[in-house]
Amino acid sequence: MKKRILVTGGAGFLGSHLCKRLLDEGNEVICVDNFFTGDKKNIAALISNPYFEVIRHDVTFPLYIEVDEIYNLACPASPPHYQFDPVQTTKTSVMGAINMLGLAKRCKAKILQASTSEVYGDPEVHPQPESYKGSVSTTGIRACYDEGKRCAETLFFDYYRQHGVDIKVMRIFNTYGPNMNPYDGRVVSNFIVQALKGEDITMYGDGSQTRSFCYVDDLIEGMIRLMNSRDGFTGPVNIGNPGEFTMIELAEKVIELTGSKSKITFQPLPQDDPLQRQPDISLAKKELGWEPRIGLEEGLKQAITYFKSVI
Repeated sequence: MKKRILVTGGAGFLGSHLCKRLLDEGNEVICVDNFFTGDKKNIAALISNPYFEVIRHDVTFPLYIEVDEIYNLACPASPPHYQFDPVQTTKTSVMGAINMLGLAKRCKAKILQASTSEVYGDPEVHPQPESYKGSVSTTGIRACYDEGKRCAETLFFDYYRQHGVDIKVMRIFNTYGPNMNPYDGRVVSNFIVQALKGEDITMYGDGSQTRSFCYVDDLIEGMIRLMNSRDGFTGPVNIGNPGEFTMIELAEKVIELTGSKSKITFQPLPQDDPLQRQPDISLAKKELGWEPRIGLEEGLKQAITYFKSVI
């Protein structure tokens, strides 16, 4: 029997990959997106599938449909996009969580929250286990996203304890791959687009800050495994690639793989930009049997091929 699955933010980078995977597995998929950062091009190939449906809707307003499962991915995720309208970003995380949890409660649906490694802020513990409570500014320019996602996690666990809603919470670490917006301001897309255009690569800070990059196919596999994990396992669980790279190493790898003549230029580090980011994925290995399979070089080649086709 087909499951009817709702994906909020379904036309976004991760959402579009998730919709395709769920359809490939034989489900009925309802994609909800307000198209602030989502793009119809990401889901154009899915439209002809009779089991795929698109609803233009903002999750800060209630939605009345019948579903079996909900993946709540709706929220701008790159700093330029979530800082463009920070009040709306907070509302999307908080009101969106309330509305989707209310829908899950009414439908008795299982619901997964796409949370973020940003809940750890600029971490004082490295790598970051799920037990680490974070070092986050409540007043900085990134707080609309960081604190919005932290509050969403709070709501998920309160609905779980108070109303018995079946929840799953995943904390997503930096993810990249096809369907990324070339101009979303994230480091992988920035570096690749600048390299392909032969422009100088903009490095914020001295390039010693680190990130861990997970290829999108690995991330979606982890997400689906979490949704299908044992009853009573709520998470939160880190999903990301523990391979850690400095920004200088990433820029040099992109230049090498694109064959670009780009030079690296340096700019001041933005406010509250974390200096380290690496997931401890021992819980994902234990509970989900999950770990990433695609290395940075292989994933970057796929991403570069995609960006060549769209810029």
